[in-house]
Amino acid sequence: MHDLQQTITGFETWHLALPVTSARDHGIGRVEGTCEIVVLALTADGGETGWGEASPWVVFTGSPEATKAALDRYIKPLVLGRRVADRGQIMAEAARAVAHCTEAKAALETALLDLTGRILGIPVYALLGGAAPDDLRIPLSVSLANPDFDQDHLLLERLREDGVRLVKLKTGFSTHAFDIERLEALAVAFPEFNVRVDYNQGLEPDEALARVRDVAHLKPDFIEQPVRAHLYDLMHEIRQSIDVPLLADESVFGPEDMDRALQSGIADGVSIKIMKAGGLTRAQTVARMAATRGLMAYGGDMFESGLAHLAGAHMIAATPEITLGCEFYQAKYYLKEDILEEPILYEAGAIVVPERPGLGHRPDRDKLQAYRKPI
Repeated sequence: MHDLQQTITGFETWHLALPVTSARDHGIGRVEGTCEIVVLALTADGGETGWGEASPWVVFTGSPEATKAALDRYIKPLVLGRRVADRGQIMAEAARAVAHCTEAKAALETALLDLTGRILGIPVYALLGGAAPDDLRIPLSVSLANPDFDQDHLLLERLREDGVRLVKLKTGFSTHAFDIERLEALAVAFPEFNVRVDYNQGLEPDEALARVRDVAHLKPDFIEQPVRAHLYDLMHEIRQSIDVPLLADESVFGPEDMDRALQSGIADGVSIKIMKAGGLTRAQTVARMAATRGLMAYGGDMFESGLAHLAGAHMIAATPEITLGCEFYQAKYYLKEDILEEPILYEAGAIVVPERPGLGHRPDRDKLQAYRKPI
C-alpha cells in the first residue's frame, strides 16, 4: 500500500488559553491575560500524527468556540476514514461544509500537510512548491502594541540585541498625539529599525485622511489598514493622498477579496495570513494575485503559538511573492510559554524554517493539557 493510502483514524482538538506577557492594544480591540487558540491532531492508521493550529481573534476572524465547533461538528465527519492522499478533496468539501471559519480550515490544511510530510519524510514547504535555501530564513518583524510605551522600549532593547530590525507600531487605539510621539521617539532612540505602521481599522472615516497624512510625513515603510475593511472608496482615496505604500489587511481575507481589492485600487500591498485566507494554499493564491499587479506582500499573523508560526513560515518559504518578511514573533516575544516540544529557531533577526519532515516540530501534549480551557 502506498504510504498516502493510509486512512485517517484519529481527530482530536484542544481549546487552549495561553498566558501572555502584557496587554496589547490594536485599533479594533485589546488582548490581555491570555490568547485563545484551537489545536488539531490528525492520526493515520500507520501511527503518524499531523498537527494544525487555528488562531482566531473574536473581533477579526471569529471566536475560538466557533472554530472548535466547526472542526468537531462539521469537519470531523469529512476527515475520519479518508485517505491521507485525499487532502485536496477534503479541503474542497470543508470549504462547502461550513461558511467562514477560515481558521478552522487553516488548521485542517496544516494538519493534513504536516501528516503528509511526516509520512513522506519531506518538509511542508516542499509540498507547497519548494523553496530556495535563502528563502528558509525569513526576516522577522515584531509589533509594538503595549499601551505602556516604556515597556515597548524594553522590548526594543531586546530586539536590538537579537538582531531584529523590523518593527510595526500599532496605532489608532489611543490619541493621534500618542501615535506621533511614539513614531518620533523611535526615530531618535532606535534609528536602525525599519518602522511600519498598522491601524487595524482604528480610525473613524472623518479623521482618517488627515491623520494618515501626518503619519506619512514621518516616512514609515508602509501604513496598514487605517479604516474599516469595507470602506474601499476611502482606502482608495487615502492611497492616492500619501507618498508611502498603503497596505490592506482586514480588507483582504482570501482570493475573492483580493480580486475586488485589485479592481478597486485600495492598496499597494497586502498582509497574507493563513488564518484569514482559510489555509496555506489559498494564502499562496492571494500573494500571487497581488504580485501579478505589482503589489507587495508580507506574512502577517494572528495571536498564535509556534505551531501556527511554523505553518506560516513554510508557506512563505514556498511563496517568493511574499517579500516583506513575517510577523511570527509571538512564540518568542509574547507568550509566557510556547506549546512546542522544542522552540522555533530564530537567528540574526530571522525565523529559520525547519528542513525536517512535516512542520519540523510538534506540540508538547503535557502543555496542551495544562493550557486546555475549562469547559
